[in-house]
Formats: sequence, structure tokens, C-alpha cells
Amino acid sequence: MSPTKLAASYSCRGVRGAITVEVNTADAILSATRELLEAMVDANEIDVDDIGSVFFSTTTDLNAEFPAVAARQMGWMDAPILCSHEMAVPHSLPMVVRVLIMWNTPRSAREIKHVYLRDAWQLRPDRANTVS
Repeated sequence: MSPTKLAASYSCRGVRGAITVEVNTADAILSATRELLEAMVDANEIDVDDIGSVFFSTTTDLNAEFPAVAARQMGWMDAPILCSHEMAVPHSLPMVVRVLIMWNTPRSAREIKHVYLRDAWQLRPDRANTVS
């Protein structure tokens, strides 16, 4: 960790994101997941070395690939990553990859930018920084 980072007071903050996927194929899941992760990193200026852990979930209709594979392809080798399925709630939005990045940062919770892409904006329409 750089001396600048040592001087700052860090907290572990959650950064949320979600994206819809067009079809249940490995390529579609990996492409959408990479798009989402890149948008989250860009929006928050996340240094991958500051990521504590990553939790992915998918709706049960997405099972062709683990979204974690996309993170590994992007070089996220040191962060612990876990994948799971969301609850199968009858009225929920289908074909969604969700992610929670636990990020060590000096930023306050209010400064975190959560990212919702494609039709996933419907999950949190109250977020001013939602991207569609």
C-alpha cells in the first residue's frame, strides 16, 4: 500500500451493481459482467488492489457460466469471489447479474456510485446515478 493510502482513514464500503443479460450463454454472461465491472470501476475510480471481496448473484435463469470468470479474465486474481443465485421471486426481473464489491476506500457511503445497466435500472430507480 502506498504511503498516501496509509495516511488516509479507510473503511470497507459496498458498491452495488446489476445488469441484464440478453441470453443464457457463457459469452453473453461474461460480456455483460465485464461491462458492469468496468462501469463500476470507472464510476468510482476503484483500484483493484483495494477490493476486499466480490459477491455475484444471478437470477436462476442464468446458469451458463459463473460471472466470476469475467472478473478473473480482467485480472482480479487476488480478491475472494463468490457466486450464488438470487431468490426465485415470481415478479422479479429476469436475466440479471448482480454484484456487490466490498471496497476498502477513504470515501464515505454517500460518495459511492452504484451502477445499474440496461434494464437493471428497474431494480433501483431511486438511485440518481443509475445508468440505463
